[in-house]
Amino acid sequence: MSSFNKVILLGNLTRDPESRTTTNGTTICKIGLAVSRQYSTKDGERREETTFVDIDAFGKQAEVITKYMRKGRPLMVEGRLKLDQWETNDGQKRSKLGVVLENFQFVGGRQDSESGGSDDRDRSQSQPSDDDTLDEDVPF
Repeated sequence: MSSFNKVILLGNLTRDPESRTTTNGTTICKIGLAVSRQYSTKDGERREETTFVDIDAFGKQAEVITKYMRKGRPLMVEGRLKLDQWETNDGQKRSKLGVVLENFQFVGGRQDSESGGSDDRDRSQSQPSDDDTLDEDVPF
């Protein structure tokens, strides 16, 4: 039997990317994405439902996401579902469904200032420069 495992999500980051590098030099980035949908009940009342999704990115894509993305910014993600299973210290079995990122796309424009708020990072780090050597096109 054939199968197909692909998800496409568009949402906002729930937190700043969490990045680490393995001993062999591979970058791993963990992000949370909030994806919402609006619907109407039978009574005509408008409601919104939000789903929170944990996403893992690897390699160069993880580096780019870590460098340019921050909490609240929109991101489109293509990936595949992955079920993580483990056992707790007291012997209970746990599982969690997440997404492994395969491709992504920045959404929206450059965000130089957030409604007059301050960003504690150096602005030169949030914008690509001529010195950046990326394999991907960064759409800014």
